[in-house]
Amino acid sequence: MIYKIFKNTLLTIFAAAVLVPSSIVVLGSFKKDVEIYTKPLALPETWNLDNFRTLIESGSVLTPFKNSVIVAVFSVFFTILFASLVAYAIARSVTLSGKALFALFALGLAIPGQVNIIPIFTLFTKLGLNNSLFGLVLVNIALTLPISVFIISAFFRDLPKEMFEVASIDGANHWRVYRSIAMPLARPAIGATSIFLFVICWNDLLYPLMLINELDKKTLPLTLIDYRGEFATSYSMLFTAILFASIPMVLMYIFAQRSFIAGLTAGAVKG
Repeated sequence: MIYKIFKNTLLTIFAAAVLVPSSIVVLGSFKKDVEIYTKPLALPETWNLDNFRTLIESGSVLTPFKNSVIVAVFSVFFTILFASLVAYAIARSVTLSGKALFALFALGLAIPGQVNIIPIFTLFTKLGLNNSLFGLVLVNIALTLPISVFIISAFFRDLPKEMFEVASIDGANHWRVYRSIAMPLARPAIGATSIFLFVICWNDLLYPLMLINELDKKTLPLTLIDYRGEFATSYSMLFTAILFASIPMVLMYIFAQRSFIAGLTAGAVKG
């Protein structure tokens, strides 16, 4: 009985910690600044889309939105491509080199991304990749490749080896086995990893803040900082911009929820 009460209380606290800030942002996007300060949790006095109209007409988020889409999509695509190739090689390898390669990528998980800030900034400055969406894509690939290899290789290892052996006997080379057998079977894991990577790339602020200075190269998280004034902040516009930036994440959750859950549970049960 005590355990049940404690569990329900803890769940209620966690739910409130998520719902209260989210409610303030959603409701605040339909309010004026005065209402947000005086009645942050109350419903708007009048429901209108004036803040959204102002946001779109100003054009301040359209270019950053496009930049974020470009960076996130290309980062996820090439990370999945490279990670699946490396993971397949690791899973099929029976030699010490395969284990050493896996250990090398696993070591990348132990190094915090913040440790690489100065080396990345110095290297990208010398290469002229500052203020470049291509540079952000390279950073995302480098930082998310280890975790992607770790996840996908675990799935490939759970696939029956006999399946690959039969394909090899029938004359299929490694590329054909990877393309026609391994990748189709790995769709749940690939889908879950892609969603995970997309969220990371879409919400990344650290490296755009470090590498991007030009207005036309800013991403959405970097643009949201501009809505914080030096002396005063228009929270109605800030909340509207945050809600606008969250639309892809919400849509992804709605339409890809089943694939994400299937990817998380793929290979978890053996029978």
